Amino acid sequence: MAHDIRVLTEAELRGLVALDIGLIDVIEGAFVALAKGDVVMPPVLSMELPMVNGEVDVKTAYIPGLDGFAIKVSPGFFDNAKLGLPSLNGLMVLFSAQTGQVMALFLDNGYLTDIRTAAAGAVAARHLAPARVATAGVIGTGVQARLQMQAAHLVRPFKRLIVWGRDGQRAAECARDLANVLPVEAETVSDPAQLVAESQLVVTTTPARAPVLRAEWLHLGLHITAMGSDQPGKNELEPEALARADLYVADRATQVQSMGELRSAIDAGFWQGGIPAELGQVITGTAPGRRSPEDITIVDLTGTGAQDTAIASHVHALLQGRDTGTVISA
Repeated sequence: MAHDIRVLTEAELRGLVALDIGLIDVIEGAFVALAKGDVVMPPVLSMELPMVNGEVDVKTAYIPGLDGFAIKVSPGFFDNAKLGLPSLNGLMVLFSAQTGQVMALFLDNGYLTDIRTAAAGAVAARHLAPARVATAGVIGTGVQARLQMQAAHLVRPFKRLIVWGRDGQRAAECARDLANVLPVEAETVSDPAQLVAESQLVVTTTPARAPVLRAEWLHLGLHITAMGSDQPGKNELEPEALARADLYVADRATQVQSMGELRSAIDAGFWQGGIPAELGQVITGTAPGRRSPEDITIVDLTGTGAQDTAIASHVHALLQGRDTGTVISA
């Protein structure tokens, strides 16, 4: 028997859902659901394509209580900037949690992944950054550098922003873009050590395979969200940094051991802390969070299928009563 499927393009999705407090709350709910232990979430299916400087990830999760579950395909091709194309692409398929039938197809070109990833960074900052953040720093100059700072500003409204990237021109462009959309003073620095020293909140947003943030740069009252290491072999933080921090938190403990910053720390012999706490456990109070303004905290975001199901379900809820998109019968 045929049934209706709603198909939305990137442009339609951009007009429907934005990076705002409501979305941050939705993604926080996904972390809370993970902490409760009843989410079904298989390991990430990951395919590395070094010959084209690319990768493809497939993520999914079933969250009890939601009407649907998403399967997300997310290619990342990191030479695309040379072609004038975005590095990330992809789509999400939303299935009925009751029947397994396709409910919606979101041809988002990575937009939903972009904003749900930024929202996860805001959740990390909301629960683990110092209560007062005067200066925020971002290492990286791409889409996530911009979105992570916009998301962080929603929960920690800093007045000053610092950008560092290997390409000084791209860093300057990133700083200008952020100054145009946020009420902040945005600037660049030539030394990432200076960025860390002057910031209370730092987000690393690179696909680096060698550390871009050194352990010796850590200082009292610093929070770091590392979100670039989502593949085995990637590494943004010097492994010793995890051992020096007062608290290290994972989005998903099993994932960070194989593809996050923890993998590098374990391999280098700097991690003796056992299984790390997860962000959802900090949110629900089942694991300790920041204890004082002087603590050094690190959150490792590798990206979870629960976030994809959460945002896809959020979009589906926003569609109710609207005629956005194209309905096909299949």
